[in-house]
Amino acid sequence: MPDHQLLDNITHKDVHVITEHSTQLSDKSSYSHVFISEFRDVQAHYPIFFQKNPQTGQFEAIALFGLAGEENLFLTDAGWQANYLPLSIQRRPFLIGFQENTEDGVVNEEPVIHIDMDSPRISYNQGEAVFLPQGGQSPYLQQMAATLMAIHQGHQQTQSFIEALQQRDLLESVEIKVTLDDNSGHAMDFLYTINEEKVEQLPDEVIVDLQRLGYLKAIHMILASMPNMSHLIELKNRLLK
Repeated sequence: MPDHQLLDNITHKDVHVITEHSTQLSDKSSYSHVFISEFRDVQAHYPIFFQKNPQTGQFEAIALFGLAGEENLFLTDAGWQANYLPLSIQRRPFLIGFQENTEDGVVNEEPVIHIDMDSPRISYNQGEAVFLPQGGQSPYLQQMAATLMAIHQGHQQTQSFIEALQQRDLLESVEIKVTLDDNSGHAMDFLYTINEEKVEQLPDEVIVDLQRLGYLKAIHMILASMPNMSHLIELKNRLLK
């Protein structure tokens, strides 16, 4: 079970974080959530799809790493074999939370950092130090704070983007069927993508509106990421040799 604790420089003064990537460090997931602000980097390496959150039913953008559950084809004995790590992967084992703060009688929620002390990345003798010996934030922790804030902002930005796609009926379910070199088959029927034909048929005023919001560029990045499925299949076939 996760052990999420509010991070502080007394309780966690000696904590280090192992930043390498391996199956032993909880990197086996076949996908991660991604955000519109990182689509440009993500689409260079991974196919971008959408899926429905099983708890809320809301659509989420994801980068696909494998063709089966708990399969990350970018992981080898040498680590993660891609030049970009999605923000949701970069931030581990940290999480963003919110703490009520009252100022001049006004209650505000301010973001705070939590850490999962049950993560296999937690160490006391190797990896990146979270705090400096004097108690200040290490450069690594400052970087993680910036990553968490980007994720926090990315949630709302991406949800607004997805709502715009839904309003214009641009999302469609897709079933992916793959036959590998050994004739074994893999199928995924939980994914959604953008209907390219409907995008091409959008009225000019809608195109202009999507362009103004920055959503048209994001749409094209998602469509441009689709050839990365061939790379996933290639990686899977290499494992069969």
